[in-house]
Amino acid sequence: MSHDPIDDLPVDADVPARPTLRVHHRRWDIALAIAAGGAVGGSMRYGVNLLVDTPDGGFPWATFVENVLGCLLLGALMVYLVDVWRPQRYLRPFLGVGVLGGFTTFSTYTNETRELLLDGEVLLAFLYVGGTVVVGLLATWTGLHVARSAAGVTRAR
Repeated sequence: MSHDPIDDLPVDADVPARPTLRVHHRRWDIALAIAAGGAVGGSMRYGVNLLVDTPDGGFPWATFVENVLGCLLLGALMVYLVDVWRPQRYLRPFLGVGVLGGFTTFSTYTNETRELLLDGEVLLAFLYVGGTVVVGLLATWTGLHVARSAAGVTRAR
């Protein structure tokens, strides 16, 4: 069996690979961390869907809240993962990809936009698309700055 140099690359860019480690033999642990996080995040999203009412043909508030809150949390999380805590193999895949990836939902966002357009709610669809992007970016920026302030980080690494 030949050795491919790509096998020595880390799964998480912040965790250097050990040259003697055959990473492809250990990718199942990362997949399991992501799956476990996805189960947590998906359950959280389900909870938000139960709490936040979205009327038929109305603004999709639940998905908007999930995606914007996910942006805020991801901005804050990245400060801690990159600038505060020591790199760890499972944190970014579990929290960033799994939990927050399972909590946020691009597929529902696009499907709800499509439904609004099919219902003739063109202005509301464009407000939803643009508003989610703008408010999501502001939430990410806010998460970054609040987390940097809370952690006492003056400059990003």
